[in-house]
This record gives sequence, C-alpha cells and structure tokens, in this order.
Amino acid sequence: MTTTLTKPQRPEKASHRERQRHSRPAARRRNWAGGLAGWIWLVVVAVPLYWILITSLKAQSRYYSSNPLVPSGDPTLDNYRLVIESDFIRYFVNSAVVTVGAVVPAVVFSFMAAYAIVRGWRMRGLRVINGLFLMGLAIPLQATVIPVYLIIIKLHLYDSLLALILPSIAFAIPLSVLVLANFVRDIPKELFDSMRVDGATEWTTLWRLAAPLTRPAILTVTIFNGLTIWNGFLLPLILTQGPDRRTLPLALWTFQGQYGVNVPAVLASVVLTTLPVLVLYAFGRRQLLSGLTAGFSR
Repeated sequence: MTTTLTKPQRPEKASHRERQRHSRPAARRRNWAGGLAGWIWLVVVAVPLYWILITSLKAQSRYYSSNPLVPSGDPTLDNYRLVIESDFIRYFVNSAVVTVGAVVPAVVFSFMAAYAIVRGWRMRGLRVINGLFLMGLAIPLQATVIPVYLIIIKLHLYDSLLALILPSIAFAIPLSVLVLANFVRDIPKELFDSMRVDGATEWTTLWRLAAPLTRPAILTVTIFNGLTIWNGFLLPLILTQGPDRRTLPLALWTFQGQYGVNVPAVLASVVLTTLPVLVLYAFGRRQLLSGLTAGFSR
C-alpha cells in the first residue's frame, strides 16, 4: 500500500489590480461637488481682493479708461502717498491706542473672572455673575447705542479715545469669559489640589498654573477682540466728532467723501486699513482657529 504525499496548495497571489481595489478605502472617493463649490467660493473671495489691489496702483486719470481687471502697465504709489499725507498716521495711532487699551484690560479681567467662576462654581453669587456675562452675549451693540452715548456724555468723555475704550471693554468681556471658562474647566482638578498642597495661593495658582495651560484660549480671545475692535465703526461714529479722534474705519468713511471720484485713492486707503488686520491674522490664525474649536469640542 503506497501513500501519496501532496504538497499543500498555496493560495494564488492576487493580481495587482485586485490588491489595489481591496486596499483602496472608500473614504478616498473624491467629492467633486464640494471641490467645485470650494473653487467657486475662492474665486468669489479672491476677485474683489485682486481688483482692490490692482486698482489702488492705478492713476486716477486711467481708471475709467482701462479694463477694471487688467493691471496697469505703469503702476504708481501716488494713491498711497496721498492717503498717508492725509493724517493716516494719526488715525492709525488712534486705532492702535483704542485696540490695545481695550483688549488688554478685557482679556485680563475676563481671565480672572473665568477662573473665579470655574473654581467657585458652588457659590451662588458667582453663578449669578456668570449668568449676567452670558446675558451680555444676547445684547447687540446697536441696541445700547443711546444708553452708552448718554453715559459717555454724563462722564464728560465725549470725543475722546477713552470714550471708545470703555464700551469696547464691556462688549468684549462676555464672549471672552465664555471661551476662557471652557478652557479653565478642562484643567484637571488634581493639578489645583497639588498646588494647594504645595502652599500656593489662589493668585499664584491663577498665574502659575491656569495661565500657561490656557494660553491658546488667551491668544484666541486676544486676536478675536483685537480684530473686532480694530474694525469697529459704530462707536467711533457715535462717540467722537473731531478729526483728531478718528480711527481707521471712520477715516476710511471720510476718505470716501473726500475722494468721491478718486476711486484708486479710496481703495488705497482700504488696503492700508486692512493690512494690519491681515498681518495679525497671518500670525495668529492657527491659535485663533484651534482655540475656538478646542474650547467647545471637549
């Protein structure tokens, strides 16, 4: 009796095309509709910016006789020179003073308030204060123009930069407290307990522990409030009168009246007004986006 030994059959190797088909994840399917919508939105946003930039470099005499979307063959900086000579530096300094003078106190106060609310949540008074801050989010700036105007008049602060700084601080606090409180709440309680065991006071814990761990949120509210106050138009329009107290957005509005037919000069003032905002956003966009998303996704 003989026994026939057969070698175990090896599975045939799959073809290269089959391996690619099985290894290709379903998530790699391209979203053509979403991509097309993204490109359309890019064109909608980029074309006006492109038009503003090239028009600001055109001479006034050639603006109406040239194609609006074709750059000038001999670009000029006379429009920028004209705007700068029209007290643009003074308006820039006024905007910088108002923005820094409002953002720094608002962020510091909001951070301390957020820390107190999170650490003393069991206290009824702090819960009431937190509710007041949240109610501030529901009150638009336009609804408080008349009360703010009357208060500024009573304080004899009308037509001053301080009249712009104080309301800006008040309107920046509610959202700042909400964002910072979410970050402080995510700090592990064990870290606070260890600081207390080491003998640290609440003030030391605030600046040595909570501040470094909530740095993304602090930068987020700083950039957001800075952009909002820098672009503010309603408060300077209502609370200032003299040309020496104008900020850049209000000065841009006066440029439209002063250079009503000089469109390149108006657009040059637009470029100079938005340039600091673009620089600030370019350096802080990552912190701004990550801070806003992380504060509410946890």
